[in-house]
Amino acid sequence: MEHLLVLCRHGESEWNKLNLFTGWRDPDLSEKGVVEAHAAGRKLKALGLVFDHAYTSALVRAQHTLQIILGELGQVGLPETRDQALNERDYGDLSGLNKDEARVKWGEEQVHIWRRSFDVPPPGGESLKDTAARVLPYFDRLIWPDVVAGKRILISAHGNSLRALIMKLDNLTGDQIVKRELATGAPLIYRFDDTGAVIERKDLVG
Repeated sequence: MEHLLVLCRHGESEWNKLNLFTGWRDPDLSEKGVVEAHAAGRKLKALGLVFDHAYTSALVRAQHTLQIILGELGQVGLPETRDQALNERDYGDLSGLNKDEARVKWGEEQVHIWRRSFDVPPPGGESLKDTAARVLPYFDRLIWPDVVAGKRILISAHGNSLRALIMKLDNLTGDQIVKRELATGAPLIYRFDDTGAVIERKDLVG
């Protein structure tokens, strides 16, 4: 029985391009992001991968990325589940601000702490620890049982919601996961044995 899970961060969004804190705001993909999503789909197709179910967030950039990937795979219409549990980290009062403007307003050190600490949230927002607290129970309740049952699962989501999953799957600490960079539109493939242990991990960057 195959136990396959593929994670993919959405392609570049219009706000990524503008260097804005995005969080739960809902811009679509940029032109570059569309290209990245097509490339992700072609990479998965080249490996002969097909899926039984897809999960994505309530945000359009992740949903659009998923639809492009499924188009490349010839799997348009694949059953999918959308849920805000997989949304990006909520950046609160930083949302919509240019990252340089935020540094001017709050200071470079404070903004760095908000961006790169595990458990310090920005004002009105979530830390990565908070994000994990909603992502992981959802994963454990709905997604992981599918993987264990032999369904081939694709998740199209966001840098920080996927970091929460990677922290769990790779047994990383909070300090380790905040240093982990995730490229836009780059699939990450996991295969598991029947006990749920990771037996293969392949990062399709570049």
